[in-house]
Amino acid sequence: MAKLLDQYGNPINMASLDEAQTSQLINLHREVAQHPSRGLTPARLNSILERAENGDLIAQHELFRDMEERDGHVFSELSKRKRAVIKLPWDIVPPRNPSKEEEEASAYAKELLLDMTDLEDLMFDALDAIGHGFAPIEYDWDRVGSDWTVVRFNHRPQTWFRFDRDTRTELRLRDSSLDGVPLRPFGWMMHVHKAMSGYTVRSGLGRVLVWPYLFKHFSVGDLAEFLDIYGLPLRIGKYPSNASPEEKATLWRAVAGIGHNAAGVIPSAMAIEFEEAAKGSEKPFEVMIKWCEQTQSKAILGSTLTSTTEATGLGSGVAEIHNEVRLDIRDSDCKQLAGTLTRDLIYPLLAINKGWADFRRCPRLVFDTTEGEDIKVYADALPKLVAIGMQIPTQWAHERLRIPQPTSDKEAVLATSTAAPAKEEPPAPKTKKADAKAALVAALREEAAAGSEFPDQAVLDGALEELSAVLQPQAAAWLKPALEALGRASGPEDALALLASENPLTDDALLVEAIARALFVSELFGADAVRQELTE
Repeated sequence: MAKLLDQYGNPINMASLDEAQTSQLINLHREVAQHPSRGLTPARLNSILERAENGDLIAQHELFRDMEERDGHVFSELSKRKRAVIKLPWDIVPPRNPSKEEEEASAYAKELLLDMTDLEDLMFDALDAIGHGFAPIEYDWDRVGSDWTVVRFNHRPQTWFRFDRDTRTELRLRDSSLDGVPLRPFGWMMHVHKAMSGYTVRSGLGRVLVWPYLFKHFSVGDLAEFLDIYGLPLRIGKYPSNASPEEKATLWRAVAGIGHNAAGVIPSAMAIEFEEAAKGSEKPFEVMIKWCEQTQSKAILGSTLTSTTEATGLGSGVAEIHNEVRLDIRDSDCKQLAGTLTRDLIYPLLAINKGWADFRRCPRLVFDTTEGEDIKVYADALPKLVAIGMQIPTQWAHERLRIPQPTSDKEAVLATSTAAPAKEEPPAPKTKKADAKAALVAALREEAAAGSEFPDQAVLDGALEELSAVLQPQAAAWLKPALEALGRASGPEDALALLASENPLTDDALLVEAIARALFVSELFGADAVRQELTE
């Protein structure tokens, strides 16, 4: 059997995987946190950061742990950033131009990861490196059926580690030696997050967030003191000159307790007066606290509008830009975490179970960071683009809209409903008006065939002549009785009444028909003229 090598080319002793490496370091499990955030000052903070650069990581990482526990804003923003990654779908893909063996290895690795019920917890713990710079996770290996797999992921505190003295890049377990114990191959997943370039000890966001945390801590303390002094009125107790020590003590207890209990008992000869405290404002403290939290949000999420709903007056475009920055940060976190999972989890699984030896051709884990497009926009645009001859691959449309393609021909898919064809209605009987329109259209075609220069004008003139022929007898029939009625009228009002009572327009159907025919012809030729201008 070929010798088993890790991703760095180091030989693997399978017997060493039966027991966790930290099980032999009892002193690490018994360590108690010192909570360096208590009594933190700028000078002490600077000392903690300098000691970390020299290899002593304990105080720096304990301090950041305290920050996550005590600062709700830091905790919330970091939680958003972590969960933005672990909620994304993922897949195991083979390398470029894969062989059959590489495709089978990809499917095998995906099945192993899908069977891990705590894989999401593993990703969450690994993203702890965003603040600390690195996140160590120890494996518990065991055989499940015929396969070796990781049955438990154990997150270990960053305070258990130190960097080697020579390069300050290799993380080792702390023990009684100066350089520490090297980590066992295939026994750990060490996710190193690069928020900044340089040594790993300075790559975490914790060193950036600790200064706003300190200033915010001072401001919150000052605000609490301000409220203690100015939040309640000044209480003054007055006792007579002959009061005994016992009476003075009673008055003091009453003055001290009345601010909290809103009640007190004092002798009738004594008095308590409430004096208005000097004017003060909490605004300076609130401004400082707000600045600190905005700085923390910018460091963690890249902006502030993704954390608050504060109006800016700059429109929704600013919020969209800030959201794009947040997505850029999320995509970067995904790529870094995917690289670590490929190196420290997928490769060991394939190396132990399949004898995989080439890390460069190892299947890799990828997160799907694509954002779905607006389906309504694409549903309207794609048919129009296809109609003008644009060739659009179906796979591209599925990827843009995040709609999965069917895996087989038997898989049920959505389709348009096929309703029964509607019964053809019998043609409506032709009316007199319809016959007139058909005659006008036929006349137009005859004029065009005869070579008339203006066929539309000829037909329109004919319609107007027909209208005159109708109007002339109508006017003659109306004019005679109208004149007779005006002769009988005694005044203007009487004339209007007589004209209305005569109602000479008895045959108006013919008049309406002639006007309708003339309007139809004019509308028809007007539309035809516009169409010709558009096509020329």
